Amino acid sequence: MSSIIPETPSIKAAVTHINSIDNSKFSRLLTRILQKLHLKERSFSQEEEEKLQSALSLERHTLQLLLETVSFILEQAAYHNVKPASLRQQLENICISPQKAEVFSQMWAADAADLLEKIRLGIFAPMKLDRVSWQLNLQMARSDESRLKAPHAVLNLGLRAEDHSERLQDVFLEFSHQDLLEFYNQMETVQTQLDSLA
Repeated sequence: MSSIIPETPSIKAAVTHINSIDNSKFSRLLTRILQKLHLKERSFSQEEEEKLQSALSLERHTLQLLLETVSFILEQAAYHNVKPASLRQQLENICISPQKAEVFSQMWAADAADLLEKIRLGIFAPMKLDRVSWQLNLQMARSDESRLKAPHAVLNLGLRAEDHSERLQDVFLEFSHQDLLEFYNQMETVQTQLDSLA
């Protein structure tokens, strides 16, 4: 298998710091990153990063480089569905110490299946449509036009975070008759394409 981890200057710099971390601290760091990798969010809060910076005796930018590199390596392993032994070999090829490569490999062997399933079940958008309501407004007059009949539809889309942790967010869309017709035709095209995939 060709290398999934390029030897860029930033990765080389991060490898030096990865090799210097105590194995038990490194395994806890890897565990946390693996738990959050599928969420597309930071693995550590700002406060946790400050504590981690102190515990690992690293400067802020060095810690950021380390976290981003470890996340990148795991993302590449997930994307390529790499076997633990192959991951260990690839890590040793970029000069990660055999002990750290073994920690990576063991953690990957234990957590890869669960992580890949969470990624597979995940969605691309952080919000999902929870409810739809609508109303019709009819403008009968304007200051410059006394006889006017201008219908406008207002759609209210209720969006909620995929994990249901956030409250409902409302998005209002106002359509003229022509806008609504164009929107409807686009939705019909989407529906046709979805039907053809099923």
